[in-house]
Amino acid sequence: MEKPERIVIIDCGGLHTQLIARKVRECGVYSCILPNTAPLEEVLAGEPAGIILSGALPDGLESMTRTLPCPVMTIQDEDHALLGVPLQNEAASVNDKQRMIASFLKDACGCRGEWNMEAYAEAEVQRIREQAGSSGRVLLGLSGGVDSAVTAALIHRAIGDRLVCVFVNHGFMRKGECEQVIDVFTRTFPAQLVHVDASDRFFRDLKGVTDPEAKRKIIGRDFVDVFREEAQKLGRLDHFAQGTIYPDVIESGKANGSAVIKSHHNVGGLPGELGFTSLIEPLRMLFKDEVRKLGLSLGLPESLVRRQPFPGPGLAVRVVGDLTREKVAMARESDAILREEIAGAGLDRHISQYFAVLTGARSVGITGDKRTYDYTVAIRAVTSEDFMTASVAQLPYELLGKVSGRIVTEVNGVNRVVYDVTAKPPAAIEWE
Repeated sequence: MEKPERIVIIDCGGLHTQLIARKVRECGVYSCILPNTAPLEEVLAGEPAGIILSGALPDGLESMTRTLPCPVMTIQDEDHALLGVPLQNEAASVNDKQRMIASFLKDACGCRGEWNMEAYAEAEVQRIREQAGSSGRVLLGLSGGVDSAVTAALIHRAIGDRLVCVFVNHGFMRKGECEQVIDVFTRTFPAQLVHVDASDRFFRDLKGVTDPEAKRKIIGRDFVDVFREEAQKLGRLDHFAQGTIYPDVIESGKANGSAVIKSHHNVGGLPGELGFTSLIEPLRMLFKDEVRKLGLSLGLPESLVRRQPFPGPGLAVRVVGDLTREKVAMARESDAILREEIAGAGLDRHISQYFAVLTGARSVGITGDKRTYDYTVAIRAVTSEDFMTASVAQLPYELLGKVSGRIVTEVNGVNRVVYDVTAKPPAAIEWE
């Protein structure tokens, strides 16, 4: 697919800009987001089939759109009502947005809706081959998450054993994940895999650190140091690859008009710090659900592709306060119990994200006939379409009771479990 149909979404401050972009893509049409300050040449680059204006229009922009050489649709968010112009002028419920967008794409723009993950994979494989050349070797930081795993599978399809994956175990992975990553990338995708257990180093450098942003920056710094050391052992490496996706870019404040919510070690100057001038990021403009679809189309096992989202710093930011191996182990075992019980209840496909947090709170409890003063685990479970906003998942009390009973019984050092009932916003999905 050399030239996919393209819709440009101009962000004028709409609350649902990212959601609109996803809905366009669900209709089989590629979409990209630009700020309302983007020059006209950038808006019209690639000959878009149509333009969507999201949010309240700045002065002059609406009149300017009358001269554009393609259909224009305006979507405004006013008390959760959507207004489409010129497609339709009456107010519509949020549930109608997909129908409105689909009608705009088909009737006004004449889009065929042929863009999908299979076509995306084909185009990216060709682009990677062109960038890597006939002999270029690529170093990928394999974190163990879905994003870097899909990136590895895509690059492996493009250049085979010229891909070198470095998997750094920082000591903050979930239960069984290190073993799964090593198995997949030695059997299913037999890339050159270098496994480094650097957990001692990370725990040493994080000793006594309680600020979550400081944790993230230290982990990012140590990743750079470990990658640099390993890269020096591997001989000539021409390109650096990483599994950056669009929400990472937004939350790190690297997208136009976005503010820093939390730092991601895979967004920013990592390749330059490692000495690379060529960067391969095939997922940078994809949302999480698209990454999962791409992974399945590439043949990755569903158990890996459907894994719960996991932050780059791992359990280090799911333990509030200072880090010790004992506290991380509490978070790891609590999280494993939660995931096991939610899967056993058949709810794992219906909840967007769920995990356990070892909070810094300690409270009085009773075990047998003895007083305890142990930690509190918080359970977080949300539903979300784009992870930019999220609602609290309505977990059955019976399930919550079972999870709580197992955690306080099976996890030493925990005597209380609470359920986080805060939406995003105002709370972020992660605690740190």
